[in-house]
Amino acid sequence: MSKDGFFAYVDEEGRLVLPQELAVRYGLKPGVRIPVDEKSASLSLRPPVSRLAKVYVEPTNRCNLECRTCIRNSWDEPLGQMNDETFSRIVEGLGAFRPVPSVFLGGFGEPLSHPGIVGMVGRAKQAGARVELITNGTLLSERMSRELIDAGLDMLWISLDGSTPESYADVRLGAALPQVLRNLKVFGGLAGSSSYFSFSYPGPRPQIGIAFVAMRRNIVDLPSVVLLGSRLGARRFMITNVLPYTADMCKEALYSRSLSDRAFLPDSPYRLELPKIDIDKCTSEPLFWAMLGGHALSLGGAEFGEAVNRCPFVDRGATAVTWDGSLVPCLPLLHDHISFPNGRERFSKRHIIGSLGARSLYDLWGDPSYVALRERVQMFDFSPCAFCGGCDLSETNEQDCIGNTTPTCGGCLWAQGLIQCP
Repeated sequence: MSKDGFFAYVDEEGRLVLPQELAVRYGLKPGVRIPVDEKSASLSLRPPVSRLAKVYVEPTNRCNLECRTCIRNSWDEPLGQMNDETFSRIVEGLGAFRPVPSVFLGGFGEPLSHPGIVGMVGRAKQAGARVELITNGTLLSERMSRELIDAGLDMLWISLDGSTPESYADVRLGAALPQVLRNLKVFGGLAGSSSYFSFSYPGPRPQIGIAFVAMRRNIVDLPSVVLLGSRLGARRFMITNVLPYTADMCKEALYSRSLSDRAFLPDSPYRLELPKIDIDKCTSEPLFWAMLGGHALSLGGAEFGEAVNRCPFVDRGATAVTWDGSLVPCLPLLHDHISFPNGRERFSKRHIIGSLGARSLYDLWGDPSYVALRERVQMFDFSPCAFCGGCDLSETNEQDCIGNTTPTCGGCLWAQGLIQCP
């Protein structure tokens, strides 16, 4: 028995046979193709593209704040909120999949500003889904907290980009950190005493996570944000780099070198294999200078560059629905927008698979063109636009220099492990 309670075995014809529970969990049905990655001392299996495991739902693209990091700083999109009919189509669609996909309520707006958000949580739970929600926390009143907990919310993510009122307000314009922290404290207290307490997890239910957008102006706050979040009951911390949506934000990026010389990538001819080691005053500076050599890095046998050319949305079996009911492959393709990923302006065109008003979630997920797109992204045979010196084609995601057409993913920073979403 392995540490996770599972063993696979090889039959007489050399085929790998997995336990039925794992096969069901990861959508491993007869006939599906499973990519196999060979590593230095192991094999890694990726889930098939036929598996739908997570649906990102954008309740609204309206927000009560004006943050420096927001996509709104570079778009001209209509604002609106999801209607009941569209969400009903999503809930109905969940039942066609086994196991039932999880639901993540969040997109490019503040979910708690949607008047029906509590009902959305409850209906998704009744459909058998695990439900997560991300918020800036300003609208998380005590009443809202109670209602979300009673509706069965499994995970609450709070966006927290500073540990002092000054540093927080410097990023999230129009918000007040003390109020957000009071709201989170109340939520954590209510969650810890709720009927949803899980004995299989060492903490309150719903669980609490902190999402932190790292920039030059706030990275010094990261240790205190982690400490602050831990004291308020957070058990997960998602750190992401900023994606500049305006030219002015380019100076805040913390990964310009990673884009310019492809540092940390596993295909480098030079390798630096680090053991697990204490990071303190004695080791931090020597390790920093050692890692500046452009080597492929590993820490305790784990590759630093493993996420390179890997779409996290395809790997997770995820899809996304905009507030108007359009199904799109991922969060970066929710809306048309401009960004400056390497200091150069890039236009990203949204990519709509279809409308839930016309077709079911199951039908859209299995659309042959969408399946082919997921297979193409999984193979990731795109031009390396994220690292290239730049040409006219790299200025959009509509075509690349090896013949791919929209959407081309070679310039996507999510696929290079630089930008993350919960």
